[in-house]
Amino acid sequence: MPKKLAPRKYAGRSGAGLGPGHRRADALATLEREVGYVRKPHGGRLRVALAFPNTYFVGMSNLGLQTVYRLLNADDRVVCERVFLPGKQDLGDDRGRHDPLVTIESQTPVGDFDIFAFSVSFEWDYTNVLTMLRLAGLKARAADRHHRDPLIVIGGAVTFVNPEPLAVFADVIAAGEGEVLVPALVESWHRARSRDELLSLLAQERGFYIPSFYDVTYDGPGRVAAITPRAGTGAPRVVHKAAVRATDHVDPPSTCIFTPDTEFGARFLIEVVRGCANMCRFCWAGYNYLPVRPFDTGRILALAEAARPYATRVGLVSIALCDHPDIVPILEQLLAMGYGISPASLRMDDLTEPIVRLLRESGEKSITIAPETGSDRLRRVINKTVTNDDILTRTELIFSSGIENLKLYYMIGIPTEEDDDLVAIRDLTMAMRERMMAHAKVRGTVGRIVASVNPLVPKPGTTYQWMPMTDTATIDQKSKRLRHLVADIDNVYFNIKSERHSYYQGLLSLGDRRVSDVIERAEQNGGQWRAAVADVGLDADAYLYRNREADAFLPWQIIDGGMKESFFRSELEKSLRAEQTIQPRRVTA
Repeated sequence: MPKKLAPRKYAGRSGAGLGPGHRRADALATLEREVGYVRKPHGGRLRVALAFPNTYFVGMSNLGLQTVYRLLNADDRVVCERVFLPGKQDLGDDRGRHDPLVTIESQTPVGDFDIFAFSVSFEWDYTNVLTMLRLAGLKARAADRHHRDPLIVIGGAVTFVNPEPLAVFADVIAAGEGEVLVPALVESWHRARSRDELLSLLAQERGFYIPSFYDVTYDGPGRVAAITPRAGTGAPRVVHKAAVRATDHVDPPSTCIFTPDTEFGARFLIEVVRGCANMCRFCWAGYNYLPVRPFDTGRILALAEAARPYATRVGLVSIALCDHPDIVPILEQLLAMGYGISPASLRMDDLTEPIVRLLRESGEKSITIAPETGSDRLRRVINKTVTNDDILTRTELIFSSGIENLKLYYMIGIPTEEDDDLVAIRDLTMAMRERMMAHAKVRGTVGRIVASVNPLVPKPGTTYQWMPMTDTATIDQKSKRLRHLVADIDNVYFNIKSERHSYYQGLLSLGDRRVSDVIERAEQNGGQWRAAVADVGLDADAYLYRNREADAFLPWQIIDGGMKESFFRSELEKSLRAEQTIQPRRVTA
């Protein structure tokens, strides 16, 4: 019988020999406040240290992390333990400190595990990935690590949108949905007889991208001519993302570990439906999570019932809540269980009278919606299929139902945007305020409207992936103009994000492997992105401020997200004509 790839040598009791390190004490204190964690003996098992590259407070509210943790520990051949970025005060002392980064469950040094896996959801956490590698005593770049080091696997939402900025740091990029990726990773591990064979096996599996198996050819600043598999690796020309075909027999991602020490506290989070059929042209999630797949109603309610002793509110995680055919009965049952109900941002077609009423009856006082812009014309540009009249009708429904507060999401820097569109943001918000104040007068209490405004960052895998970002000077001008328009409106608060913030987010979103030098430098200098770009000598403008329609290849096209290039090009032409695309039939039709 051929010899299998063995787990790293187990040195005895988990956490043995660590001494009185402060991280071990912190981990033990954390466990005392948790419900639902898993502890297993390490001997003979594949050992996975699962990291969220931010603090415990942020990471424990991430459903991706909790889902992968559950999937890995469901296999008796695997022990999976969590690790998070230490807090700021701890990090401030770390460069001269020798305490190892340890997992929460057993306080074992991360460097002793077989796999060190990251679930990455946000571009701003890229530097935190490098910080955690450093704290674990590992080299940042895969090429500099030893084959006896843990296998570094990087997954999460951002990696199947554009994995290239992180590619040089990863042994394996996991692109897609965890329900498919986790079993394939575990099975490949148990089949492989060496690290090299493991990488070769994973390269044949859907959703696994092995960066070292590919050569990148550049064509000047901000341009990639090709990413080609190396001869003899067996790597595919493109990596197809991994996704579940249907969710009928898949447990919905949900909170499996409860702790008060997290962003959402005593809230049970659960994904109700995956995907969105509206296909807004700027939205990478809408495209990348197609098709729309509702989770089984019975399983949603059973998991919510089991979680009730530990949670007082339920958070419904979905970008298209009403695409679940049973959403009203689900809300009714959750309310009957005694839950307060908090949905994520609601689409306008989610705002029906039964849904708003049920949310209000559950104790919800605030609702979040995304008009995106103030004009019907510009909404046609981005394929947002609601009008101002629709929005104001829903606003009336919200405030007449007793909801007191409204949160809004707007964007600026949208293609073809004019000054009249900025004025329209002000006018629409004022009209919404009028409806709020009319109902506040009757109730005797006044709520507030909070609007968040972000510059549009063209995302890979969307209609706007070829478009240049609006330059920082223009965004700054638009921001100042909008601030002037909305100044001194009682009970209305606008939070307009910095154009420089969007500039570096855009660089991380649209970059190639050369951007890794900037990430590395920013991790070293404490997140000073402007200085990092200057030190490296990267022409960041070449990634952001040029039209990519003539490029033969885009770096993120190494991952096939399932949408055809011809569709995106057609959508871009329609966008510039302010022409909408007819939506496909929805599951609730």
